[in-house]
Amino acid sequence: MQTTRLTLMCHARTVAQKLACFPTDEPVENIGVASDVLAARYDAPRRLICAPELRSRQTAAWLGADAIVDQALRDCDWGQWQGQSIKDLQHSQAAALQAWLEDPHATPHGGESVAQVCKRVSKWLVSLQTTPGHVVAVTHPFIIRAALIHVMQGSAFHDIDVEPLSAVELRFTGRWRLRLTGLDVEGAR
Repeated sequence: MQTTRLTLMCHARTVAQKLACFPTDEPVENIGVASDVLAARYDAPRRLICAPELRSRQTAAWLGADAIVDQALRDCDWGQWQGQSIKDLQHSQAAALQAWLEDPHATPHGGESVAQVCKRVSKWLVSLQTTPGHVVAVTHPFIIRAALIHVMQGSAFHDIDVEPLSAVELRFTGRWRLRLTGLDVEGAR
């Protein structure tokens, strides 16, 4: 049996993320981490792909010049919410924001629903099943969430590998949330 190894990497932080805004096609912040530090995290040979947005392409460039843009990894279409802060939406469109958070088929922003993103990412994951080797994909938080939902559905218990000294962070703020930690760029300076 051929093995496909997929590493999903979230793009570097942007100003929109820092300000809790829905993204635009903004660049990443200058994080001051040498590209060789990031590139060394992943074995070669590997296939490097990324989402088409600037922030993903910039992050992928730190991993190597050979990144291929894959439209299936594009961020959610945020419609009229693009660039708006969550705090502003809590005041101006509270009911719409709440509906979007509770209903995966809701599209109050006029863009793509969570269900549509999940369906797109599921199709992409199925297409990778016949691609042996290591694929490193630089994409967005929403796309990584959709991939995790696809993998964890159904009988997820036996589909979770917990390696020695691994850690999973869960936080409760009205509901449980899984937090996947990345590099501590601030502490690495």
